[in-house]
Amino acid sequence: MIQWSEEYRLGLADIDEQHKNLFAIANKAYDLLKNELRTDKYDQIMEILDELRDYTVTHFSQEEEYMASIGYPKLLSHKVQHSDFIEKISNVDLNSVDANQEKYLFDLLDFFADWLVNHILKTDRMYVGG
Repeated sequence: MIQWSEEYRLGLADIDEQHKNLFAIANKAYDLLKNELRTDKYDQIMEILDELRDYTVTHFSQEEEYMASIGYPKLLSHKVQHSDFIEKISNVDLNSVDANQEKYLFDLLDFFADWLVNHILKTDRMYVGG
Protein backbone atom coordinates (compact mmCIF):
# COMPACT_ATOMS: atom_id res chain seq x y z
CA MET A 1 0.00 0.00 0.00
CA ILE A 2 1.21 3.45 -0.86
CA GLN A 3 -0.11 6.18 1.37
CA TRP A 4 -0.26 9.92 1.00
CA SER A 5 1.63 11.80 3.66
CA GLU A 6 2.35 15.45 4.30
CA GLU A 7 5.86 15.10 2.85
CA TYR A 8 4.23 14.92 -0.61
CA ARG A 9 2.33 18.20 -0.15
CA LEU A 10 3.51 20.88 -2.56
CA GLY A 11 1.29 23.63 -1.16
CA LEU A 12 -0.80 23.95 -4.32
CA ALA A 13 -4.28 22.78 -3.33
CA ASP A 14 -5.47 21.55 -6.74
CA ILE A 15 -2.25 19.72 -7.56
CA ASP A 16 -2.02 18.21 -4.08
CA GLU A 17 -5.59 16.89 -4.46
CA GLN A 18 -4.72 15.43 -7.84
CA HIS A 19 -1.67 13.75 -6.38
CA LYS A 20 -3.86 12.28 -3.63
CA ASN A 21 -6.11 10.86 -6.35
CA LEU A 22 -3.10 9.26 -8.02
CA PHE A 23 -2.26 7.60 -4.71
CA ALA A 24 -5.86 6.34 -4.59
CA ILE A 25 -5.46 4.75 -8.04
CA ALA A 26 -2.23 3.09 -6.89
CA ASN A 27 -4.09 1.71 -3.90
CA LYS A 28 -6.78 0.25 -6.17
CA ALA A 29 -4.01 -1.66 -7.93
CA TYR A 30 -2.59 -2.75 -4.57
CA ASP A 31 -5.98 -3.93 -3.31
CA LEU A 32 -6.54 -5.88 -6.52
CA LEU A 33 -3.11 -7.47 -6.24
CA LYS A 34 -3.83 -8.57 -2.67
CA ASN A 35 -7.31 -9.91 -3.51
CA GLU A 36 -6.82 -13.66 -3.48
CA LEU A 37 -10.50 -14.40 -4.06
CA ARG A 38 -10.46 -12.98 -7.57
CA THR A 39 -8.58 -15.28 -9.91
CA ASP A 40 -9.20 -13.42 -13.17
CA LYS A 41 -8.18 -9.80 -12.71
CA TYR A 42 -7.75 -8.83 -16.37
CA ASP A 43 -10.81 -6.58 -16.62
CA GLN A 44 -9.97 -4.79 -13.39
CA ILE A 45 -6.36 -4.30 -14.50
CA MET A 46 -7.61 -2.73 -17.73
CA GLU A 47 -9.95 -0.45 -15.75
CA ILE A 48 -7.07 0.67 -13.54
CA LEU A 49 -4.85 1.32 -16.56
CA ASP A 50 -7.59 3.31 -18.27
CA GLU A 51 -8.27 5.35 -15.15
CA LEU A 52 -4.57 5.94 -14.59
CA ARG A 53 -3.98 7.03 -18.18
CA ASP A 54 -7.03 9.30 -18.31
CA TYR A 55 -6.34 10.86 -14.94
CA THR A 56 -2.64 11.46 -15.57
CA VAL A 57 -3.36 13.11 -18.93
CA THR A 58 -5.67 15.56 -17.14
CA HIS A 59 -3.36 16.04 -14.17
CA PHE A 60 -0.23 16.50 -16.27
CA SER A 61 -1.99 19.04 -18.45
CA GLN A 62 -3.02 21.12 -15.45
CA GLU A 63 0.40 20.82 -13.86
CA GLU A 64 2.06 21.92 -17.10
CA GLU A 65 -0.33 24.88 -17.40
CA TYR A 66 0.66 25.95 -13.90
CA MET A 67 4.37 25.64 -14.70
CA ALA A 68 3.88 27.70 -17.88
CA SER A 69 1.99 30.37 -15.91
CA ILE A 70 4.93 30.85 -13.53
CA GLY A 71 7.53 30.71 -16.29
CA TYR A 72 9.13 27.53 -14.95
CA PRO A 73 12.41 27.15 -16.90
CA LYS A 74 12.44 23.32 -16.83
CA LEU A 75 8.92 22.92 -18.21
CA LEU A 76 10.06 21.11 -21.35
CA SER A 77 12.06 18.43 -19.52
CA HIS A 78 9.18 18.00 -17.06
CA LYS A 79 6.76 17.52 -19.97
CA VAL A 80 9.06 14.85 -21.40
CA GLN A 81 8.83 12.90 -18.13
CA HIS A 82 5.06 13.16 -18.26
CA SER A 83 4.98 12.00 -21.89
CA ASP A 84 7.27 9.06 -21.12
CA PHE A 85 4.98 7.99 -18.28
CA ILE A 86 1.84 8.16 -20.44
CA GLU A 87 3.59 6.28 -23.24
CA LYS A 88 4.65 3.50 -20.87
CA ILE A 89 1.16 2.93 -19.49
CA SER A 90 -0.44 3.30 -22.92
CA ASN A 91 1.77 0.77 -24.69
CA VAL A 92 0.83 -2.34 -22.79
CA ASP A 93 1.18 -5.81 -24.26
CA LEU A 94 -2.32 -7.09 -23.50
CA ASN A 95 -1.28 -10.70 -24.09
CA SER A 96 1.39 -10.51 -21.41
CA VAL A 97 -1.11 -8.93 -19.02
CA ASP A 98 -3.55 -11.77 -19.62
CA ALA A 99 -0.89 -14.48 -19.46
CA ASN A 100 0.48 -13.43 -16.08
CA GLN A 101 -1.91 -11.02 -14.40
CA GLU A 102 -0.33 -11.12 -10.94
CA LYS A 103 3.15 -10.39 -12.24
CA TYR A 104 1.91 -7.60 -14.49
CA LEU A 105 -0.07 -6.03 -11.67
CA PHE A 106 2.91 -6.26 -9.31
CA ASP A 107 5.23 -4.73 -11.93
CA LEU A 108 2.73 -1.95 -12.70
CA LEU A 109 2.31 -1.13 -9.03
CA ASP A 110 6.07 -1.18 -8.44
CA PHE A 111 6.69 1.13 -11.41
CA PHE A 112 3.83 3.49 -10.60
CA ALA A 113 4.53 3.79 -6.88
CA ASP A 114 8.22 4.43 -7.46
CA TRP A 115 7.53 6.94 -10.23
CA LEU A 116 4.84 8.75 -8.25
CA VAL A 117 6.87 9.17 -5.08
CA ASN A 118 10.09 10.14 -6.85
CA HIS A 119 8.34 12.47 -9.26
CA ILE A 120 6.53 14.36 -6.50
CA LEU A 121 9.44 14.48 -4.07
CA LYS A 122 12.09 15.43 -6.62
CA THR A 123 10.77 16.72 -9.93
CA ASP A 124 7.53 18.41 -8.85
CA ARG A 125 9.14 19.90 -5.76
CA MET A 126 11.48 21.85 -8.06
CA TYR A 127 8.72 23.99 -9.58
CA VAL A 128 7.44 25.07 -6.17
CA GLY A 129 10.89 26.02 -4.98
CA GLY A 130 11.35 23.17 -2.55
